Amino acid sequence: MGQYYKPTSVDKMESLYSHDYGNMSKLMEHSYISNDFVELAEDLLSPEGEWYKHSFVWAGDYADEEPSGSNLFTLAKEIQVNPHNGPSAGRYIVNHTDKDYVDKDIVPEDKEGWKVHPLPLLTCEGNGRGGGDYRKDNNWIGAWARHRISVENSIPEGYTELIPNFEMD
Repeated sequence: MGQYYKPTSVDKMESLYSHDYGNMSKLMEHSYISNDFVELAEDLLSPEGEWYKHSFVWAGDYADEEPSGSNLFTLAKEIQVNPHNGPSAGRYIVNHTDKDYVDKDIVPEDKEGWKVHPLPLLTCEGNGRGGGDYRKDNNWIGAWARHRISVENSIPEGYTELIPNFEMD
């Protein structure tokens, strides 16, 4: 079976549902640069957004349960926000917990011009448990889950660049 995902603010226990924005729910169905659903999550993580520097996760419905007995996919309240219109919220995905960042402008293209968006893959929980998950070997899958994340136009001073190099199948 396929695993479905929702970008989720752990601090607010809020999530976005991909179908509300015309997108599919499996991780690799929406995890590419310029996807409007991922850009909507970026907007919420921007300095003007309601999830700025929140503990953040791309919650899978097969992820481990919380102490309450359900997982974040089920527990977080789905919210609806205005669809993304306009340019990306920022060039850099920033992890304030580890003081790392990823530059989306240097994400490599595959032979068909697609670029894997690092935000869902770095922050996902439950990857590898269902169809549509990221299948290539990469130590960065889920490494930023529940960390304090933002999307910025500039690199915070003293932060280190991370180059995860996710690839399409």
